[in-house]
Amino acid sequence: FEGPGRFNGGVYLHTNAKRSNHDTTIPGFIRIVDSEKLPLSLVFDGEGGEEETKFDPGYEPDWAVISTVKQSREKERPPVRDTGTRHWGSFSLPLSELYSLRRARFSLGRNFMVLTSRGGDPLPPLHFHRGGTRELLRAMQRYIRLAPSPVDGRLFLAYPHDSGALSQSFDELQLFDDASSDLVSRFIQDPYATTFGGFSKVTNFFRGALRPPESPLHSRTPSDPHAPHPADDEPGFELITCGAELGPRPVVNRGQPLDNWEQFLDPEGRITDPQKVKELVFRGGIVPALRKEVWKFLLGFYPWNSTAKEREDIIRVKTDEYFRMKVQWKSVSEEQEMRNSLLRGYRSLIERDVNRTDRQNPFFSGNENPGLKLLHDVLMTYCMYNFDLGYVQGMSDLLAPLLFVTQNEVESFWCLTGFMELVHQNFEESQEAMKQQLLQLSLLLRALDPELCDYLDSQDSGSLCFCFRWLLIWYKREFSFEDILSLWEVLWTRLPCANFHLLMACAILESQRGELIGSNHDFNTILKHINELTMKLDLQTVLLEAEGIYLQLAQCKVRIYVPVLRQPQLL
Repeated sequence: FEGPGRFNGGVYLHTNAKRSNHDTTIPGFIRIVDSEKLPLSLVFDGEGGEEETKFDPGYEPDWAVISTVKQSREKERPPVRDTGTRHWGSFSLPLSELYSLRRARFSLGRNFMVLTSRGGDPLPPLHFHRGGTRELLRAMQRYIRLAPSPVDGRLFLAYPHDSGALSQSFDELQLFDDASSDLVSRFIQDPYATTFGGFSKVTNFFRGALRPPESPLHSRTPSDPHAPHPADDEPGFELITCGAELGPRPVVNRGQPLDNWEQFLDPEGRITDPQKVKELVFRGGIVPALRKEVWKFLLGFYPWNSTAKEREDIIRVKTDEYFRMKVQWKSVSEEQEMRNSLLRGYRSLIERDVNRTDRQNPFFSGNENPGLKLLHDVLMTYCMYNFDLGYVQGMSDLLAPLLFVTQNEVESFWCLTGFMELVHQNFEESQEAMKQQLLQLSLLLRALDPELCDYLDSQDSGSLCFCFRWLLIWYKREFSFEDILSLWEVLWTRLPCANFHLLMACAILESQRGELIGSNHDFNTILKHINELTMKLDLQTVLLEAEGIYLQLAQCKVRIYVPVLRQPQLL
């Protein structure tokens, strides 16, 4: 590792692609290079050259994630890493751009290492078939600081040598606002928390709670500060030992659906106990006959404290407002539209999506169906309501159940605006909200099942990109139409936390661990297997497991040990 002339072989990239004439692993050499042409960098030279590896996702995607309409803004968009084609022959990463590396050993495989750049993108995992990870770490420490995370001994954080050392206890991290706060209310309260803000502090804590025994750096507890370093230890580090453990997962039960609405109305029609309503809906959903009314409260069309008379006024005002917006796009002439590329693009995209949204449902089936026209008109009007966002593929999936339940153009529109208040960031061009949710999901899953995460990492699937569609449109394609009606009303309660949909994803992935690990799936087959779960999941089972996960995490309390950390840490 000492410069361009010293190599270490036995390092492989696992492409996880199905290729008939080529191996799916690329052997190569890893080295640290410092030259005039290349800044101080970690370089992998593979024997595969510049060969392109094509990934087969196992299905034909039927809609895009990002709007293809806003051509004028395309140049402003940050580059998105292409997950379909990669040049696996070689890569280099300047050490100044190295953010972290995680060394792991999956129980069924060999050592591997995952590098992450400061831009947030992980590089393909490096598999060390003949060892050498410790030697690489030692060599890199000559040029940069590698500080083990205080809560995960396998995670190393990169710093320049001139950075100041930090020493901080868990007491000083202010994870909790007050003594009565529990962990879950802190780390899943905000569905779009800053990536490395308050959310990561607590999820990193959970990630360390299940540290596997093969951790590369073993910490010394305060009770034995002079214990010798294990053979695998690196000199100069002391870690904060996280003494918390996840206890057993509580068993929970579902309840009966809300079926008596009148009991919650006072003589003027106000809702007397909105929290009780939400709790009943979370526990059991709503009977179909009441959905049309209760959904309008859950989605903010009606305020919970409004009277029956006030709601009549709201309907009148909102109806006028809706049709004023509808007239705006209806009155645009063909000649005007030819000079408005955004509106023209939105219309084209909406017409295409409407023709393939829930066509198996009688409300939208057949040609010249009135339901299709309503779907089209509401989406076009939403473009006038929120022209900056406009229409992005996937929104038709959110509107269809609303239109089906309300059977009303105006009410479905305003319910859609309420729904979009919860998920509009999913559809923004930057995809930042989706990236954050996938990161949060990976942190949660690592706390719950580190072995499954190690396996996914080893197959270049640790980013959990196969969960993207789940989170984007709240499982609309994964469950039956009737199940989606029940699921969404549960999620709209925001109980027991705003990010309950992430805990659902954890529950689904945990339920598939035996199939994923036991069958030794690769990248393509993992993606294919997850996609084929569509319509095969039992909603009530998933909800039970997700709530159990929430309670399990909520019961995990902190026990603090505070040895001094001699290197900078990420918090």
